Amino acid sequence: MSDKHRGQTLLHLARAAISRELGFKSDDLPRADWLEEPGATFVTLTLHGQLRGCIGSLEAHRSLIEDVRANAVASAFRDPRFAPLSKTEFAEVLIEVSLLSPPEPIRFNSEQNALEQLSPGMDGVILEFGRQRATFLPQVWAQLPQPQIFIAHLKNKAGLPEDFWSNDIRLSRYTVQKWREGK
Repeated sequence: MSDKHRGQTLLHLARAAISRELGFKSDDLPRADWLEEPGATFVTLTLHGQLRGCIGSLEAHRSLIEDVRANAVASAFRDPRFAPLSKTEFAEVLIEVSLLSPPEPIRFNSEQNALEQLSPGMDGVILEFGRQRATFLPQVWAQLPQPQIFIAHLKNKAGLPEDFWSNDIRLSRYTVQKWREGK
């Protein structure tokens, strides 16, 4: 099966899950073996070019089909930054599904060394410090193309000051395959 077909299937599953949650009748697709394999996804919603919700899994802990469905519903109705998606908005919202590779730790001896190892536009990054954790998908590089600024905003997202650094920070990277409605 082609990547394009897989993407169309994942986008359909995400839209159908949100549709059902809103009380609309929605046709589901037949189950396929590849959808039963473990997968980690993020589902991003945009409305008129603005973020409207984004929730996901950093590591595969359930089947791909269940991960997409759960993250689509969470993105539409449980992203704490937004009110739940309305039926009116649903008609205009665009859905993007990102399928994540397994995260791999980045080994570094300083913040500068860590920044030098990042691949802008390619790497999704997970930052962890104690109980604080945040991630940016690779798509965020479009808004924050400089590694130093990217990491500063990621620290802020994790609840840390932008200029904070500690040898106890852990960084991991991952890549994504992504599909967006209308493309």
